[in-house]
Amino acid sequence: MSALTGYRHLFGLTGPLYVLVGFLARIPLAMSQLGVLLLIAGTTDSYGAGGACAGALAIANAVGAPLWGTWADRIGQRPVVLVQSLAGAAGLVALLVVAHSDLHWGWAAMASGLTGLLLPQVGPMARVRWRPITSGSEHQDKLVDVAFSYEGAADEASFVLGPALIGLGVSLASPTFALASAAVVLAFFGAWFALHPTAEQAHVAHETTSEGMVRLLTPALLLLCISQLLIGTVFGSVQTGTSVLATDVGQPGLTGYFHALLGVGSVIAGLSIAALPASFGLPARLRWFAIGLVLLATPLLLVESLLGLAPVLLVLGICVAPYMITTFTIGERITHRSRIGAAMTMLAAATGLGYAIGAAIAGQLADWGGQTPAFGVTVAAGAIAVLVSWGGGRLLAGAADARESAAYAVEGA
Repeated sequence: MSALTGYRHLFGLTGPLYVLVGFLARIPLAMSQLGVLLLIAGTTDSYGAGGACAGALAIANAVGAPLWGTWADRIGQRPVVLVQSLAGAAGLVALLVVAHSDLHWGWAAMASGLTGLLLPQVGPMARVRWRPITSGSEHQDKLVDVAFSYEGAADEASFVLGPALIGLGVSLASPTFALASAAVVLAFFGAWFALHPTAEQAHVAHETTSEGMVRLLTPALLLLCISQLLIGTVFGSVQTGTSVLATDVGQPGLTGYFHALLGVGSVIAGLSIAALPASFGLPARLRWFAIGLVLLATPLLLVESLLGLAPVLLVLGICVAPYMITTFTIGERITHRSRIGAAMTMLAAATGLGYAIGAAIAGQLADWGGQTPAFGVTVAAGAIAVLVSWGGGRLLAGAADARESAAYAVEGA
């Protein structure tokens, strides 16, 4: 089955409308971090306050995501994602009210944290649905691989479009307008995604595979969480370094547009992952994509202008989505079916936590030496990713083999 045929078959199972709704529902999360940063920085004249509020949102979202994922595994995605979408939209509106009040920005940080806790991780929830959706297909494993390639590319596309929409909203009106728009999109499309029939289909499949309490945090999944934390660190440090360059030329709103360049090559590469042969195993892919990540990040250390930054970000993206797609695919393969929601949201949470760590460390270094030490955090994260992926290759391969053997044993029983 070719990649093109796989995508055509996959989207034929749900219809294009579901794909569109699932994509639009994840954009508000991609808008929120940069939007909060610019909103609070603008109302307080302090990038430190803006960064603290954006970090509070990211950390709270990272903490809450696995909890929401666990509840979705137990009671189904429909009630969980619906509550998150409506409450998360209300949280964004409340944050706008607090930001424009006379209260100290610490209250905005608290509101940011609460909002982050509520915002849904639509991408991981969408990944959970694909195996039940493809359950009647002859080439299910291949279709699930294609689905994860698409979801990885869709996540990257959302993180291209999200910051770009924030930049557009800031240029046309204000960060307030941009975040208010995100709240409307989340309330409408998030609720639509929650109520879609595929949510119930995934829950029914979960009930048929549940075997009581199954261990979630295995050594292999923990290693994948570390891998995602590192890619999140890449995101946070790149955004910080880009913000420094854009602010230096008096155009902080350009940060969103330039950070979006990271996702352009990433989307293209992500969609192409489905064409890779099965002989190129998942642990091997993770190792080589990590090497590509550090090699392509190194030129950031030589960047001194936005003009020089653009091509480096475009090329760096080539390894970002493939790396993330591989970690999520391995995570799905090594996790019991009854805990997939928790596993996917845990990996997403690690990414958000990495973003907060990367932004915080890069921000401190940027205050000291500008964009170069900030981008040094990006390169360091890539180097550590190489060590983790090569050092944990056998662990991941063994976990995948054990999970596959268990699945065959259940089918044969």
